[in-house]
Amino acid sequence: METPSARDVRHLLRRAARLLGDARGLVAEHERSLAEVRSALEPLRERQARAELGAIPVSRLKDVTGGGLRLGALEESGYTTVLSVLEATPYELQKLPGVGPKTRWQAQSAAKQIARAARESGTVHIDVEHQDAETTRLLVALHRLVTAGPELSQARRTAETVEQRLKGLIPDARAMGSWWRRLLSGERRRARAAQAAEQIAGLLAGETETRLLLAQTTTDLLRSPPDAMEAWIDFEVRAADYYNLLAELSAMAPPDRVAAEGFLPDELAERVRDQELDDTHRRVSLRGYQAFGARFSIVQRRVILGDEMGLGKTIQAIAVLAHLHARGTTHSLVVCPASALINWVREVETRSTLGAYRLHGGERALAQAAWLDRGGVAVTTFDGLHRLDPLPQVGMLIVDEAHYVKNPEARRSKAVAGWCRQVGRVLFMTGTPMENRVEEFRSLVGYLQPRLLAKVRRSDAAAGAQPFRRAVAPVYLRRNQEDVLTELPDLVHVDEWEEFSTADADAYREAVESGRFMAMRRAAYAVPEKSAKLERLRELVEEAALTGLKVLVFSYFRDVLATVGESLGSSVHGPLSGDLSPEHRQHVVDAFTAAPGHAVLLAQMQAGGVALNLQAASVVIICEPQVKPTMESQAVARAHRMGQVRRVQVHRLLTPGSVDERMLRILHAKTKLFDAYARRSDLAESTPEAIDISDQALAHQIVKEEQERLATPQDAGISGPARSDDRG
Repeated sequence: METPSARDVRHLLRRAARLLGDARGLVAEHERSLAEVRSALEPLRERQARAELGAIPVSRLKDVTGGGLRLGALEESGYTTVLSVLEATPYELQKLPGVGPKTRWQAQSAAKQIARAARESGTVHIDVEHQDAETTRLLVALHRLVTAGPELSQARRTAETVEQRLKGLIPDARAMGSWWRRLLSGERRRARAAQAAEQIAGLLAGETETRLLLAQTTTDLLRSPPDAMEAWIDFEVRAADYYNLLAELSAMAPPDRVAAEGFLPDELAERVRDQELDDTHRRVSLRGYQAFGARFSIVQRRVILGDEMGLGKTIQAIAVLAHLHARGTTHSLVVCPASALINWVREVETRSTLGAYRLHGGERALAQAAWLDRGGVAVTTFDGLHRLDPLPQVGMLIVDEAHYVKNPEARRSKAVAGWCRQVGRVLFMTGTPMENRVEEFRSLVGYLQPRLLAKVRRSDAAAGAQPFRRAVAPVYLRRNQEDVLTELPDLVHVDEWEEFSTADADAYREAVESGRFMAMRRAAYAVPEKSAKLERLRELVEEAALTGLKVLVFSYFRDVLATVGESLGSSVHGPLSGDLSPEHRQHVVDAFTAAPGHAVLLAQMQAGGVALNLQAASVVIICEPQVKPTMESQAVARAHRMGQVRRVQVHRLLTPGSVDERMLRILHAKTKLFDAYARRSDLAESTPEAIDISDQALAHQIVKEEQERLATPQDAGISGPARSDDRG
């Protein structure tokens, strides 16, 4: 290789110094942001620890000291909790009758140990109903890191790599930067300098992209902090992101790591924990249990992920895809029910940098050709899979709602089995608990690891969930919500995107042509036997029934609730509506609460926000987006409130390319203004169903846009939100 001139080396060193400065600037800003979060977090953890210590009886000090501590004198003098002992001065304790220096020292030492453990293991819960100054300070500090997004982790790693390499290479290469340094350097020094300059040149090959990443992320970290209201609004919109970051910064283990790791044997769990997880293509942070689930799939290659509904199986699958594509996989395939097709495409595109291709409908052939040419993730349905021959370039197969292929004789099952025989890595996903469905479980295992079939015995399931999971550990991982409690936000929001069926689309076009806004909003339920939304709603209710969860179904429209009730049949209570007397409403709620196990309560959105306690429910389904966001949030708050012992899952049913999507887009753009208004207005808080002039404008805007998009006549007029016959 030709020796570069001194001038070329000096130019190279200047570029390297700029890149090093950018890297150090990012690291410094990131550390400053982290320090602000830790500083804000400390008083909250201290406050929570004090509350816990105030509830721990003083008798627990014996557990720390091995039982030899005499506490009678302390208890008789009013020191009944660990907190009271911790806060007392040595003088106060030692002057008590029967308390000597040794007892006082042992008691306070034990109290300090318990206090330290409480601070280290405590989970900070953020309550939107109690927006105190300390919690606000934490949200403001977190906001900067959340806003920087998932690229922050990649930028930080890049900056550290750049700094680590350049801080040594730059001094070594300076000997090549001038003629006199070359002259004064020995042969060995010149050789080392030439090699360092060559390595710097290689590192700067992607200089533009690297500096852009570092500069953008540093800019995000330098943004002005939000005011208190903006911070709380952002938290309500992106609560999961805040909780993810909190869990990561707190570095706290779940209350029962064995349960959070699916009761895997120690040796297997250790191998899973040691598995590296490449996030080059991932654009979402993972909670600890989600990262473990992704690693489990990578280590075991052909597995079933059976986490309970609402724990993020899709995100875990995308993390696996991102890792494998970063390590050389070029093509992956996802198979799912038709109702989940568009959601998978959106999730892959949103949560990763991988291309997603929808192999369905009229453009299937074009999408398939693009996927085969460019690589990425193809998404198809069970019915579409049998038309797609197994391809050697596919390195990963994901089968969502895998219990759909429990019958080996079904056509869809045979298609999945054929692909499983050809693809080296396979991930089955199902929220259906397999502990009491041994034959179904054996069918799924037969596709993945047939040699394990002999080890799957009915007796394992009969022994209970934990023994069953240990017995089938090589192929099955399931966690329940309580297994990962500390890492779950109090509220899990899922947008369920369901495409119109042909019948839905016809009803929607008719509503648009007539300019009836409310009819557009409920067109997806106009033909119940062919309704895509209703089919997904039934699936969600069935999945909740399998785990004994109670469900709330909200809609603005009475006729939609009637349709849902007829579709679900038994175990349905209500509907609750605004014209029911308070006594009758409470009677319905009481019957729903008292029902053993699974039950469904139907409620109009307007009635859901009024003086009701529905905390027996832990699954909420919203049939359509609401004109007023406060109406939806107040209805959800009926279930998600103090006394709720399970996490609340909220599923909002949406249709792409319709009034739903337009409402979300417009309302999202106005969220800050709307929330600011709603928080200042007692009227808006107390009567969220009231029709505001902006609602009428919103309806006109959406109808006009949809008429233009569908090229329909616009002289039919627009039926506004206030029409009573349109409320069903």
